[in-house]
Amino acid sequence: MPPAFWQRLQLKLPVIQAPMAGGATTPQLVAAVSEAGGLGFLAGAMLSPEQMREEAARIRSRTVQPFGINLFVQDEPLASASALKGALDLLRPWHAELGLKPPTAPGRFCQSFDAQLAMVLALRPAVVSFTFGMLRPEQMRELKTAGILVIGTATNLAEGLAWAELDADAVCAQGREAGGHRGTFIGEPLQSLRPMLSLVYELAQNLPLPVIAAGGIMHGRDIAAAMRHGAQACQLGTAFLRCPESGISSAWKQALAQAKAGDTCLTRAFSGRYARGLSNRYIESMSPWQDQLPPYPVTNALTGPLRAAAAKAGRSDLMSLWAGESVAEARELPAAELMSLLQAEWQAAYR
Repeated sequence: MPPAFWQRLQLKLPVIQAPMAGGATTPQLVAAVSEAGGLGFLAGAMLSPEQMREEAARIRSRTVQPFGINLFVQDEPLASASALKGALDLLRPWHAELGLKPPTAPGRFCQSFDAQLAMVLALRPAVVSFTFGMLRPEQMRELKTAGILVIGTATNLAEGLAWAELDADAVCAQGREAGGHRGTFIGEPLQSLRPMLSLVYELAQNLPLPVIAAGGIMHGRDIAAAMRHGAQACQLGTAFLRCPESGISSAWKQALAQAKAGDTCLTRAFSGRYARGLSNRYIESMSPWQDQLPPYPVTNALTGPLRAAAAKAGRSDLMSLWAGESVAEARELPAAELMSLLQAEWQAAYR
């Protein structure tokens, strides 16, 4: 029997730290998780190629262990003038509330995916993962030639089969419980909200690839449960947000500390793509209008100044507080201590 995916990477335990874009994932967090025997992951989606190079250098200055880089598969978007005007009109009162100038559209809405991918090929991390879309066959071949393992994200069986056909090395099964953006790229996002254990089992039964479980995994017993359903590793995001190495603002950390079960929801209001986070006044007020906002990454770029100003002012009622359904179980521990605890809990679950 071939070694499990986590054993191929020579990890001490089957834990992958989720790549959380927007500042949550720092080089310190990535390195701490990799040093503790898991796989740390740099969130590269929002970074320029040069920023990716700098962050990777900081990680490598802290650890010689393998780490990964994540990218969003996306083209430079086109947004009509009327769609932009409608979105900016909706955002204007929120800017006024924070004392900001009226919102304007930036010159560009996202980084160049081709340039980011070229930088990944130059940096040669152990693993690269992708969400929001599919690679082209020639892009996959380049990554294989460079000796980089490829993980695709799937929220349904069709996406898992597409990654298998493209010869990915593993598929990350994003359950409905997961915090942050939904990765759906085949079908409607709201039709692909499968519970993690159910999705993992279906993908493990139907794909010739290792399956990585993601969504609602906070304790070692959750890791054991996912692996009993066919997962070969588990990806944890919200579990690491309260670590001191996490880069989120103090207001975000405080909101996580006070969160209760049932406090999260799915929203398009911050980015134009469904994402799970703590509900707040902005999400509730924008709910009737969220379907009018342009798709990601346009709305994400338009709300950037609002989110930054809200974080600076400690206004959690206007921030995107991404978190998964099990947020109330997040623990405030250094990453190395959390990894050690997860390992002890995981082993105890089998005894």
